[in-house]
Amino acid sequence: MAKWTPKHEAPEPLEGPVVATITGGTILWFVLFLVQLPFYGWFDDHGHLWWVWTCLAGAGLGLIGIWYVRGRDAALKRAAASAASQDASGDTPPATA
Repeated sequence: MAKWTPKHEAPEPLEGPVVATITGGTILWFVLFLVQLPFYGWFDDHGHLWWVWTCLAGAGLGLIGIWYVRGRDAALKRAAASAASQDASGDTPPATA
């Protein structure tokens, strides 16, 4: 069996408002949790209680996601600023072997 090799280079990843997207999703999960709370008994009677806890878990994981993407965004900005300052001063980063 022959090894598959790509015929063309992969495109650059799309960068968008990642922090805003994750924050919006987290808010949506938490709102869904709050909307379902008044119907807790109905969900429990019909065996769908996991729907409520899934929304709460989505909100909790979203908080972790917000923390992660904010750190990633800050690191990308620091790297871009560092590259811009090196380009402006004419310095080249040391080559790694």
